Amino acid sequence: MPRTAHTGGGEGRGHRGGRRRTAGPGGFRPVAVRRALRREAPSTVAVVADPAGFAAMRRYTTFVFDDHRTYLRQTEGLLRSLTAQGIHTRVGLFDPDDYEHFCAQERIDPDTPDSRTRYVAEIAATGATVRYRGQPLDRLLPLLLEGWERQDAWERATAVLTGLGPSADRGKDLGREALEDATELLARLLDAAGPGTHHMVCSVGGARGPLVAVAHVERTEHDTLRTARETAAGETVFRTVLAAGIAAERPGGVVMRTVRDGREEVRGWSLHGGRLHPLTEAEVFSAYCTDVRTGEPVPPEPGLSYRAGFPLPHPRADEREGEGH
Repeated sequence: MPRTAHTGGGEGRGHRGGRRRTAGPGGFRPVAVRRALRREAPSTVAVVADPAGFAAMRRYTTFVFDDHRTYLRQTEGLLRSLTAQGIHTRVGLFDPDDYEHFCAQERIDPDTPDSRTRYVAEIAATGATVRYRGQPLDRLLPLLLEGWERQDAWERATAVLTGLGPSADRGKDLGREALEDATELLARLLDAAGPGTHHMVCSVGGARGPLVAVAHVERTEHDTLRTARETAAGETVFRTVLAAGIAAERPGGVVMRTVRDGREEVRGWSLHGGRLHPLTEAEVFSAYCTDVRTGEPVPPEPGLSYRAGFPLPHPRADEREGEGH
């Protein structure tokens, strides 16, 4: 089972064989001290979430599980055990392809428990993890997959931005400038939308499939925003993906679904030429009522209103027009 190494030594033996434990400094016994330290040392457990990934891991002789359901059941038992000991535990996604790449980069043998432990430590430091609060794995795995997809989209979008370099005419960093534009556009979207719960999706074309970012924002009548960690992470990825579409002038779009006073409405914008263009009410309706896989029409959702997008002038429209003159 891949997991981070546990801090602290073994608990040893008590009075067996005539040996006795003596109290350490302050009157505390070493066993009690190590147990206290262990409770303050967080753990990360990485799980192979899907059967295909599990099948890929079985090619390693040191990966001892041969049944995915049994593996998940044992993983859940481990998580409960750590929680029962008062240990703060986070759960990450163990991705076999990424693990293989990690081992190749580190020049280590992937078929060892130590290599898996090192990979999980890397996930704990840089990957997307979810705090374990005793929830069943079947509820936790979708959150893990969502976190992994968010991290993947952010990394791919960041790679697009960092690969652009400075503009030829003005010498400004195109990636940084696009991030500033995306931040301003997100603020304008939320200002125009007003109070309510806003679910936003940004999709941008990519070389390895579309880049997709999802952000949830709750805005009150007093103009305060929810600042939960997951919300902030979603907004960061949203801005980065939108910036990648702006800077690289890739096609895409933004959809905002808002719940306010028991009513629900949806608006949309298309992204082309590095700018967001509002969709008409008919275009929003058509986009939402068409199956993206088959192209066949689907019935509208009861109670959902389809609205035109707000006009969103480019943050540097005046600057660009001035340069044109």
